[in-house]
This record gives sequence, structure tokens and C-alpha cells, in this order.
Amino acid sequence: MENTLIKHLGHKRYTPSTIAEIHTALGLDPQDQPRLQRQLRDFERRGLAIRIKGGRYLSASSPWLVAGRIQITKSGRGFLTADDPSLPEIAIRGNDTGTALNDDKVLVLRDQEPKTGFWGAAKAETEALSGSVVRVVERRRTRFVGTLRRSAKGLHVTPDDPRFSYEIRVPQPKSATLQAKAGDKVVVELGHWESRHVNPEGRITEVLGAPATNGVDMLAVLRQYGLNSAFPEQVVKEARRFGRTVPAADLKGRRDCRKQLVVTIDPDDARDFDDAICLERAGANRWKLWVHIADVSHYVRPGSALDEEARRRGNSSYLVDRVVPMLPEELSNELCSLKPDVDRLTKCVEFLLGNDGKVISTDFYPAVIHSKKRLTYADALVILERPAKGEIGEMLHRAHGLAQAIRKRRFEDGSLDLDFPETKIRLDAAGKVERIDLHDNDVSHQLIEEFMLLANEAVAGRLMKLKRAAIYRTHEAPDPGRLQSYREDVLSHSIPCGNLTKPAEVQKLFRQLGELASGAALKIGFLKSLNRARYTADPLGHYGLAKKKYAHFTSPIRRYADLVVHRSLFAAEKSAPLLHLHDVANHLSSSERNSADAERDSKDIKLHAYLLDQIHSGKPTHYPARVTSLRDFGFFVDITGLGMSGMVPLALLEDDHYKHDVAAKKIEGRSKRRTIQLGDIVDVEIAKVDAARKMVDFRLVGTARNGGRAAAGPRPGARSRKGNHKPVTAVMDTAAPAPQAAAAGSSRRRRSGRRRGKANTAGQ
Repeated sequence: MENTLIKHLGHKRYTPSTIAEIHTALGLDPQDQPRLQRQLRDFERRGLAIRIKGGRYLSASSPWLVAGRIQITKSGRGFLTADDPSLPEIAIRGNDTGTALNDDKVLVLRDQEPKTGFWGAAKAETEALSGSVVRVVERRRTRFVGTLRRSAKGLHVTPDDPRFSYEIRVPQPKSATLQAKAGDKVVVELGHWESRHVNPEGRITEVLGAPATNGVDMLAVLRQYGLNSAFPEQVVKEARRFGRTVPAADLKGRRDCRKQLVVTIDPDDARDFDDAICLERAGANRWKLWVHIADVSHYVRPGSALDEEARRRGNSSYLVDRVVPMLPEELSNELCSLKPDVDRLTKCVEFLLGNDGKVISTDFYPAVIHSKKRLTYADALVILERPAKGEIGEMLHRAHGLAQAIRKRRFEDGSLDLDFPETKIRLDAAGKVERIDLHDNDVSHQLIEEFMLLANEAVAGRLMKLKRAAIYRTHEAPDPGRLQSYREDVLSHSIPCGNLTKPAEVQKLFRQLGELASGAALKIGFLKSLNRARYTADPLGHYGLAKKKYAHFTSPIRRYADLVVHRSLFAAEKSAPLLHLHDVANHLSSSERNSADAERDSKDIKLHAYLLDQIHSGKPTHYPARVTSLRDFGFFVDITGLGMSGMVPLALLEDDHYKHDVAAKKIEGRSKRRTIQLGDIVDVEIAKVDAARKMVDFRLVGTARNGGRAAAGPRPGARSRKGNHKPVTAVMDTAAPAPQAAAAGSSRRRRSGRRRGKANTAGQ
């Protein structure tokens, strides 16, 4: 019966069936039904079959089932990214997520019947897909941080993650070291959880302490996301064996570039310098550009303890107050870091470029450099804003001109300008917010940005030409349905909008939005329609950058994907099997999301404490804010000075009774006729912080500068006066999911509150 049953369940025309239906289909005798039941239960235990709703059975390899990682939103909905990169995203309703938690590996049952020829095909369907979770294959994490509560029913823990909406029941710990008070932060090991209709159970594994205790907030983030700054002893020993200098033996087979005018340009607090540049004239209208990247692959060899730990971590994580590095500091901050005045090993991409930024030729080789100067972005900007002086000043001015030419070509090719200003939180000695700095993507950043993008593209093209197995940075085009929904929203504001499936039309729209008061808010809406960039073993292209060939090459100190690319590019023969790299790529995408969540939470925790202090002081600070979204219950605002967004509830507008007019796209007071519209600039102060739910409410203060219009005031699509409106940050309101943005900015730019400019976990 076993072989017959396997063949039946795997038939291409098989649909989910009950035991009775399978019994009939197989033409079995009545006395065979108990045997059939036992066989199906055995298949379940062995992972060969799955039982779904209604007692129906499916083969575990059925085309109805899709394996992948699920992302859960704060509203409870899920989105599955399939393991197979050719498959589209699957939406999962809140009631259909089962016991899946954010970033778990799951099996999802499709609602729609698979189309003939789709499964295993190279091209994915474009129609929206939905489904339901039928099995949790692997937990992304089993330990969670939360607050211990005590009730008549016993002890339970409320998870800090608002996406985990269940209380975890825990027994009274027997160990004296695990005794905690109600209200303490604790770490809980989640037990087996079969049904979402019953609260999960767990056990306390660590007591972190009272939330107000200094250091507990960041310790909670580290534990929640499984981050650890300390390295295993064997890993540290391996790193220390290399010493602190480059021996002569390591120079064999390398091109000697130590006489080049090599410089690094990084944030002022950077310690790991993984890229450096040099530019020289190469004849009339031609330039030689060298992009040097730290040769981490020379030290971190496949199979070593260093390699295993780096792969497990996947990337460095940059919390608001610390770095959790991918590599020990003996490498990340010393031997691999391209410091000035010392020899360092690199992998180099050498370009011959025309004045117009067009690549004429490329070369790839291992090298040794001796950096002449370490510059901060601020240093470089000062040099670029003044007449060229000295050999470094002259080189930077020439590099700036070339970078702007490359940038111009990139946007002409369809790349999207998705950059927003970034904030960096500065903490005092007590770990409290001292100030919040705002950084724009100025020309000093753009200089490095364009050269790094150029190197990443060139390396991807080389790998594809060599047909080497590698890991690519992938950003799929957004779902046409989402784009259409966004287009309809734009049109409802009386703003012309073409077919947004064409990048040229998106660029055209962005130019229009740049001239409108509501433009920045609507641009954020576009970000919400984008997919998150990820790693794949197939070169699927990068939508935001409009590049068909793209890989991460320029940051191997802090991204394992770049290290894999270095190995593939310079391997003597073909690298690891493609199947293996599929698994690595999926793991790296997951670890990147984990780090991004940790970074965001660490920032939110400090900001929430900062705003709570303002409430307690009775003297909250006033902030200019831009209205980004209207709702029946209030409106969201983006506060550039805080690098965050929040809600202004209508209930806190006490000067009148306000109502949301959906058709007119405005919120209006019944008596005074004051209106609030998309793009308005208003003054706000903090009203409420719900740290547990990670929601922040603001209230209006004073008179709005562009809001508070009379009923006959200009429409939200009206043009603003030049210079009145700065772009808003890309950080979304804490009451809703942040946009899954894939930025067209550099891989050096998405690092608020850390070594700014080199991570871009959201997209690039």
C-alpha cells in the first residue's frame, strides 16, 4: 500500500482529500480503511504527508505547498518569501498564520490551484497569491524577551515583540537565580505549541532585571535577537594568529599598489574601513579608478572556525549604542581594516572610464595598498566645497566630477532616487539620548556611493560571464497590483501618474512629487509598495537600481555575502554547488532581517525613553512634522528631528470636532473649518508613549505652518515654495510596519546611528 499511496498523493491531478476520499479513489476494500489510516499517520510522522484543515491529506512535495520564511506584521498578517526565488510572495491572513512567528520557516498551502507549468518554471506568476500556514518547519528563534506578569491563573510573560500577540504561560522557576519579580524583564524558552487557540507554554531561562535598571534595555534587545558580541575562544585564537601586520610572504601574487594615492572616506566614528579609492588621469577624457576592498577572504578560509562563526552571524549588527561584529576586532578593526600608513591586503576592481562615466574596461586582481589618508565624510565635504588644494584635494575634486557623471548615467538608465535623510542618535555616558543628528546624502557620500555601486555591478557581471556559483543581491519589481493601488492613490490627489510598471514613469512621478507639498508623504507610500531586497543564488537583478547584474562585493568585513562573492570571483575553479548557496543566501537574508529588527528596536527603545522623559518633565519639546497619512481616527506625522513617525489622534484635537473626509482627502474641523491635509507641516509635541506596543502619540501645538488652512486653501497637490519642505525620513510610524523598501542609495548609506553609509539592510 505504501508505494501505491505515495504515487496517488503525488499525482499531478491529486487534490487535497480526506481518508474516505482517498479510500474510494484507490478502490480499497472496507476492511483496508484502518490500514490506510495507519499508513497516513506514519507518513505524517516521517514527513511524507501533511494533514490540513478538514482532515485532508497532501504529499509533503505537493505543488499546493510552498516552503519559505514568513514575515508577520504588527497587525498579525503574514507574507511568505518562498525558498524558490522564482515564486512570488504569498499573502497570509491573520487567522491563517497558525502558530507561526516572525521569520519562521513554514509550509504554506496555496488557496489557488497551481497552474500547469508554473511549479518549477523560471518565470513566476504575476497574480496575487494567498494561502495558509499548515506547518512550522523551523523556528527562527525559540527564546523571547518579555515582561513577567502574575495573575490568579499563575505566571505568564508578555513578549516585547508586538508581533507575538500571545501570553506565554510559565511555571514558577525552581532555581534561585531565576526568581523574578512581576514587571521584570525575563528570557523565555518557548515550548511546543500546537494550536493558536491555546496560549503557548515556556520556561524562564534568564532574569534580566527591572526595565528601569541601566543597561537592561539593550541587554533585552541582544537576547531577543540572539546577538552576542563575544566570540568563541577558538575563533578569537584563529584571528590572533594572524598578528597585526602583513608579512612579506602574503604579498606573493599581488599587484603592488602601495605608491597609489589611496584614501578612505567613512563616517567619523568608523573603525572598520573596508573600502578605499584612488583616481588618476589616463589620457585625454579617460580615467583610471581603483576600488580597493579589504581582502577578508585571505584570512577567513572556508571551513575554519572564523568562517563558521561569520556565516552563522551573517552580518554585523549596529545597535544604537554598540556594534555586534561579524568578525573579531583583531580582523574587523585591525588587520582587515584599511587604515592609513600601514600595508593592507585588498581585492581590487580597476576601471578605465570615460569623462561621461561610461566603463571602457575592467580588471580584477588581488593587491596590497598603503592608504595615504583617512577622511571622514565631513572632511571630504569641506574639501569639495572649497577650491582644490593639494594632491588629495585635487583627486577628490576630479573624483567628485566623475562620480556625478556616473550618477547621472545611473538615473538615466532607470535607477530610482529613494534616498531620505537619516538620523543618528547620540547617547550620553548614562545611555540616554543626548542629541539627534540629521544627515543628508551629500556629495561626499555620493562620491563613494557611485564608485561602490559601479564595483558591485562589475563584479556581478564578471561572475555571470564566468558562470560562477555566487550570491547576488536581488530586488524584484513590485507587485503590479500594489503599484496600481498606489497609482490610484496618487491620482486621487489630482497628480498625473502614468504606468508605474515602467521605471521611467516612476522617475517622472518622483520629479513631480519633488515639487509638491504632499510629495514626500506620497513618496513614502511608494516605498510601502516595494519588496524587500534579499540574497539569492541566481542573478535576478535589482529593481531599485535598475541593474540586471548586481552583487554585494564592497563590505566583506561586515557582510558574509560579500565574502562569498570574493571567494567565487577569485577562486581557481568553480565555487560551491548552487544548491548549497541557495541555503546560504536564504540564511543571510534572514540574518539581515534579524539585524535590521534589532537595530530598529534599539533605536526605538532609546527614543521612547527620551520622549517619556519629556512627558514627565512637563516641558515637552516642540517639533515640526509633516502629515504623511490620514485616517478616521487621526493622522500620521513624520518628525524629521526625531527620525521617527507617530500618530496624532483626533481625540487630542481639542479646539474643535474633527472628521476625516475621505473623498476630499482631508481632516476638517466642524466649527472652525480648519483642515489637515497630506503634506502639511504642523508643530507637535509628545502626548503618549506605549513602549510595550511600540506606539507613539503626538498632539498639535501652536499654529500649523502649512496646515490649519481655511476651507478654500490650496489643494494638497499644490506646488510648495522652493526650499520650504525637506524630505522626510524613511522610518515609518511605530504603529505600523516600516516599508519594505529597496533603496537606490549606496550600500554604504543605510546605517542610522552607527558607521553611517554602509549597510542598507532595507534594500541596496
